[in-house]
Amino acid sequence: MSVSRMESLGWDASWASELEGLSQPDLIPGRVAAQHRGAYVVWTEDGDVRAEVAGALYYARDVGGALPAVGDWVAVRGRAENGRATVHAVLGRRTAIARKNAGLDSVDQVLAANVDRVFLLNGVDEDFSLRRLERYLATAWESGADPVVVLTKIDLCGDLESRIFETESVAIGVPVLPVSNLTGDGLDALGAYVEPGRTSVLLGSSGVGKSTLLNRLAGEDVMRTAEVAADGTGRHTTTHRELLLLSGGGLVIDTPGLRELQLFEGDVSATFADIEELAAECRFRDCAHQQEPGCAVHAAVDNGVLELDRLRSWRKLQRELASIEARTNKRLHAARKRRWKEISKYARSNARPSR
Repeated sequence: MSVSRMESLGWDASWASELEGLSQPDLIPGRVAAQHRGAYVVWTEDGDVRAEVAGALYYARDVGGALPAVGDWVAVRGRAENGRATVHAVLGRRTAIARKNAGLDSVDQVLAANVDRVFLLNGVDEDFSLRRLERYLATAWESGADPVVVLTKIDLCGDLESRIFETESVAIGVPVLPVSNLTGDGLDALGAYVEPGRTSVLLGSSGVGKSTLLNRLAGEDVMRTAEVAADGTGRHTTTHRELLLLSGGGLVIDTPGLRELQLFEGDVSATFADIEELAAECRFRDCAHQQEPGCAVHAAVDNGVLELDRLRSWRKLQRELASIEARTNKRLHAARKRRWKEISKYARSNARPSR
């Protein structure tokens, strides 16, 4: 049985049923492949279209609605014949890589939607950071997708075994794959995770080698790259998020380098499973792991079983999530209250006078 273009992009009966439930026969499905200055490139069965978002979606955004993100399945009105369309609905997301929008309190930015796997790139050169990797892992676990840690630039590392050991100490239960874009070492093992009809996303800091890695996986230059700088560091080249269909059938979203990754929602229990396990042994169920007697977490730090920096990182992320949740709830409550007042005012002004 032949596979339609939409099916090769991940379309299935569940999304088809959701689209049908909108009860608008002229809407067709599409998948967001890229975003450029407020407009989107959307893949449809009949070809690619440039789409804009209907005003109703912007209106709903203020009270928790979703705007399209790369990887989203959307319902569009318009055809490939004229290359223009309008997005009228974002179909339910199964996974979403989200972070706090830089500079905006309590507002999220979805980096990629409906991904099955998250490749978290961490260079084993001078840019190596376990604390940053913990943030990436927390974001990946919260998204609902499966994380895979990719250690890049292994050709520049003099003690790879130590880097792998350090990484595995925080990436608990997560595959850790060392690769070199220069020599090709490890690429076959990584390629096995890029499966036909399934979507992956590459996340990492600027210059970690995301676009070069994607070119190696694709077997051709599908993304622009730059020469390595004189100090051996990579140079940032990707300026937007883009979904690509590789020749083997796998789908990969490339993203710009992240200077920061502030969490937006959820918890960090999966990322800090070792601390959660220790916490279960604390004398008090509500132990905050500060100065309480019988704290198994502090005992682990004192005994050298748990690194103090890891406990500090856990505390910092917990505080960050609590602060964002409080601001988000306050913002949404205020926005929904304003919206209800607008609706009530409109209803009263259009009510027929009683006779």
